[in-house]
Amino acid sequence: MSAAPAYSEDKGGSAGPGEPEYGHDPASGGIFSSDYKRHDDLKEMLDTNKDSLKLEAMKRIVAMIARGKNASDLFPAVVKNVACKNIEVKKLVYVYLVRYAEEQQDLALLSISTFQRGLKDPNQLIRASALRVLSSIRVPIIVPIMMLAIKEAASDMSPYVRKTAAHAIPKLYSLDSDQKDQLIEVIEKLLADKTTLVAGSVVMAFEEVCPERIDLIHKNYRKLCNLLIDVEEWGQVVIISMLTRYARTQFLSPTQNESLLEENPEKAFYGSEDDETKGGGPEAAAPTALPARKPYVMDPDHRLLLRNTKPLLQSRSAAVVMAVAQLYFHLAPKAEVGVIAKALVRLLRSHSEVQYVVLQNVATMSIKRRGMFEPYLKSFYIRSTDPTQIKILKLEVLTNLANETNIPTVLREFQTYIRSMDKDFVAATIQAIGRCATNIGRVRDTCLNGLVQLLSNRDELVVAESVVVIKKLLQMQPAQHGEIIKHLAKLTDNIQVPMARASILWLIGEYCEHVPKIAPDVLRKMAKSFTAEEDIVKLQVINLAAKLYLTNSKQTKLLTQYVLSLAKYDQNYDIRDRARFTRQLIVPSEQGGTLSRHAKKLFLAPKPAPVLESSFKDRDHFQLGSLSHLLNAKATGYQELPDWPEEAPDPSVRNVEVPEWTKCSNREKRKEKEKPFYSDSEGESGPTESADSEPESESESDSKSSSESGSGESSSESDNEDQGEDEEKGRGSESEQSEEEEGEKKRKKRRKVQEECGEGSSSDEGSEASSSSSESEVTSESEEEQAEPASWRKKMPPSSKSSSGAKEVSLLDLEDFTPPSVQPVSPPTVVSTSLATDLEGLTLTDSSLVPSLLSPVPGMGRQELLHQVAGEGLAVDYAFSRQPFSGDPHMVSVHIYFTNSSETPIKGLHVGTPKLPAGISIQEFPEIELLAPGESATAVMGINFCDSTQAANFQLCTQTRQFYVSIQPPVGELMAPVFMSENEFKKEQGKLTGMNEITEKVMLPDTCWSDHTVVQKVTATANLGRVPCGTSDEYRFAGRTLTSGSLVLLTLDARPAGAAQVTVNSEKMVIGTMLVKDVIQALTQ
Repeated sequence: MSAAPAYSEDKGGSAGPGEPEYGHDPASGGIFSSDYKRHDDLKEMLDTNKDSLKLEAMKRIVAMIARGKNASDLFPAVVKNVACKNIEVKKLVYVYLVRYAEEQQDLALLSISTFQRGLKDPNQLIRASALRVLSSIRVPIIVPIMMLAIKEAASDMSPYVRKTAAHAIPKLYSLDSDQKDQLIEVIEKLLADKTTLVAGSVVMAFEEVCPERIDLIHKNYRKLCNLLIDVEEWGQVVIISMLTRYARTQFLSPTQNESLLEENPEKAFYGSEDDETKGGGPEAAAPTALPARKPYVMDPDHRLLLRNTKPLLQSRSAAVVMAVAQLYFHLAPKAEVGVIAKALVRLLRSHSEVQYVVLQNVATMSIKRRGMFEPYLKSFYIRSTDPTQIKILKLEVLTNLANETNIPTVLREFQTYIRSMDKDFVAATIQAIGRCATNIGRVRDTCLNGLVQLLSNRDELVVAESVVVIKKLLQMQPAQHGEIIKHLAKLTDNIQVPMARASILWLIGEYCEHVPKIAPDVLRKMAKSFTAEEDIVKLQVINLAAKLYLTNSKQTKLLTQYVLSLAKYDQNYDIRDRARFTRQLIVPSEQGGTLSRHAKKLFLAPKPAPVLESSFKDRDHFQLGSLSHLLNAKATGYQELPDWPEEAPDPSVRNVEVPEWTKCSNREKRKEKEKPFYSDSEGESGPTESADSEPESESESDSKSSSESGSGESSSESDNEDQGEDEEKGRGSESEQSEEEEGEKKRKKRRKVQEECGEGSSSDEGSEASSSSSESEVTSESEEEQAEPASWRKKMPPSSKSSSGAKEVSLLDLEDFTPPSVQPVSPPTVVSTSLATDLEGLTLTDSSLVPSLLSPVPGMGRQELLHQVAGEGLAVDYAFSRQPFSGDPHMVSVHIYFTNSSETPIKGLHVGTPKLPAGISIQEFPEIELLAPGESATAVMGINFCDSTQAANFQLCTQTRQFYVSIQPPVGELMAPVFMSENEFKKEQGKLTGMNEITEKVMLPDTCWSDHTVVQKVTATANLGRVPCGTSDEYRFAGRTLTSGSLVLLTLDARPAGAAQVTVNSEKMVIGTMLVKDVIQALTQ
């Protein structure tokens, strides 16, 4: 081949005369580098007479296109082969031409006669490809040729060619819209097509060309409903979307007379045969039903659509499931919408892109139909691996689903999210807590106290968001929360986020009568830093000054004038204008302005509390699942969802003689296939459907035979059809009764199995797995159903009951929450096993060490458990005493310090019934009967943390209030010191190597080289005992975890040369890792 020189030996460099020169850049090299010799080898292969070479060349060209490379310069060489007799080459040539015909229109026009010959080719693939290429040449001059080709293809014997004709219709319409009338004729012809391959494509053409011509759908409505299950997924989405809009124009709203729907006998949905033969039956009565407010009767065609789309909730395609979900949401009665919840929850296990779209729609649905998703609350819990936008959407759904019953669980979940590293997510969580507090008055105080605790958070963004939410909550009942306003006022020195500072200033100004002493001082501080503040803060400083001038002019007159003078010359014209306006309004002028007399009413008017609403509240006016709904803005090409008609249009327009292919045996086969599906699914729908839907579902199975084709109810059909209906009813009645009995047995069996399994498992994964398995078992055989209980019992953990009970916690202490750790193994043994080895070790070191080994070293100081603001005057601190707890040696001894800083005595101070995670237990302190004002008291309680740093959450209760508190132990407090000899230490250390050994290096500061300092810092961090050591530069410590008695051995090698080394040996790898970090942090401070 002529391209052989391209593979030169030196890969670039100097090229010979007449040869192309290649660049040194590897990305620019290869056979496609030359401009004037590009693709020469492929052109030669296409010019040969050998079909094998042509086929190889076309394969390489199509592969280039697939990789995104430009192959347009090969168009002349390829288009010559369009008349090739080899069928494989011809197919690939057409693939190429479809891609480049639009770019190379002139060259493509030269071969138009070949394409026209291709339309008559005996091979259906060639005919379809020729039409596809022809419709890709976007030149107005060939419109008549294209029109003729589409009309011929619409009558083709092959459904594949007819499908291609349907695809070509929108292309021709976009090229020349004047052809609309002729194209509508072709669409009408193709809509009557009986094959599933064509249905989706022609409906898409209908949507593009003439969506307003709803009359074209009437005769084909029932056929499309029945074909829907067998159409390809893309076609299903298009058809369902079109039928949703069709149903909104042709049927009455199922939500009207909702209360009467329950009383209405279900048989009325379909009517009796006598009514049908008289002329329209229930359809004819529908228009007259409204004035008399008679019970709503669903049109049989409406029911047909709902019944035939329901199986598609099991589709593997997320787009199809979403399409069916939006159809049910917009068209189904309230009692039946619940079936879509399980399918949508299943989609949450898909990719993040799918999750995003599904959650957007679930967020909208959950506002109007909250009960639908409440059984699946745990499916919306947030995972740490979720992207931020998914987290925020799940948070939205959780907030929408929160009610009086589940709010403790939701708030419990929110408290863990506060600790996230994702700041946008944390801010959204705080806003969600505010929304919960607004919507559910019972937890308002709890949420407010939790947000006040967040004000002491180290992260400024968390504090700022908390301030903004607290401001909104305080507006609802400001008189009760003067203490919180004072607390916020003190934060003005520390918070730098402009929005938060502005919120605090607004609160102080609005409720200055509650803080008369603090407000002037805040204004004084803000006047000092006025010039350095952000614009939003400056505006609120001016507002604060004006309000204080009106309420306390004696103290703030000069300050207000100073602030207004500064603002008068500010760079921002908004601030200058506000200052001038405010001065004229509050300072009386010589003329005595009329407005000045009403300044108080203007500035201090009572303001309504803000309503915290979901951003998805008004999105349901867009059709769910559409791009416009996703963007919350009308997208190009979006068609509004029509309103329900006041009176139902004439249903007889949908009557058509049923074709032969749907009669007799085929219909019976389809019925046999579908019947078990419905009987199973009705029994399995469980919590997704309300009680109202039960008679509805029974009526579905009762009347399956009478409405399977959707056309047996009208009087205008042939006698043969009526006879077929009667025969089918006679044959099907016995089988229907037996199937109903079987379905009832299956339902009872499943309920029994679910009760045995204990549905309240605390594991989210378990609940999701059971829901997914139940979805996949819809069409299973009876043998599989008998085997289910055993497999389910195997999956259930033995401690599911206790863990589920423990997980229902009603706390909002906003402390970190980690999953429960391993169960206890064995009690700790403090005494050494070998006295001989003990004595052996003691001879190596100074005997003065011995008493210090066993005496407890004080750990961390007192820490705040309950702030006096949140505790309404009750302040509580706690400290780990490191003394053995008398009640249980496995428990950590915690000293609780109570102080009553209020003016009223506190009675009956005790621990409420705690709801703790599995493994953790609490030994309560004795009740403190009375704590007088100004007095303090101390109590001791024991907590078994189960060798984990998981927080122990409980309630401190008085006679009148309950406070949610949380104690989280440092890892060093989970162990007790053990005395052992050096030899025994080395022996035990040798057993705990490999994964049980954690080693880190640390640079010790100059102040940390003395023995006393090192030992003090290590023992203050961890409750360990020192082990004798023969070398002066090595320190050894030993202890056992309190719950399981696992050994924890710590070695610090502090030799002068190089960095020191900290090693921890322990079976508990998590504890070892955390301990190393804490010790290193203590040594380097």
